[in-house]
Amino acid sequence: MSKKLFVGGLAWGTDDMGLRDAFERFGEVSDAKVITDRETGRSRGFGFVTFENPSDADQAMEQMNGAQLDGRTLNVNEAAERAPRPGGGGGGRGGPSRGGRDRW
Repeated sequence: MSKKLFVGGLAWGTDDMGLRDAFERFGEVSDAKVITDRETGRSRGFGFVTFENPSDADQAMEQMNGAQLDGRTLNVNEAAERAPRPGGGGGGRGGPSRGGRDRW
């Protein structure tokens, strides 16, 4: 079972390959992704690294939390599962309904 790490404090210039290179010395990295802004494509300053072996991820977290990468101090933690986003869409005007008793 794989284990995903959150990596915060990334330099704006750190890319996916640089992130992977920094963590591969601890074990097999199945994915390394720097999160970017949809509009500008610029790094948002954090990313995720997924290890195949959870013990490799634990070692990387211990060694890399507080370490320097590209001139910035990293914050490395186990990634939390993302809470489901509310579905539905809508697009109505909001406010009380216009039928029956609910009059404005």
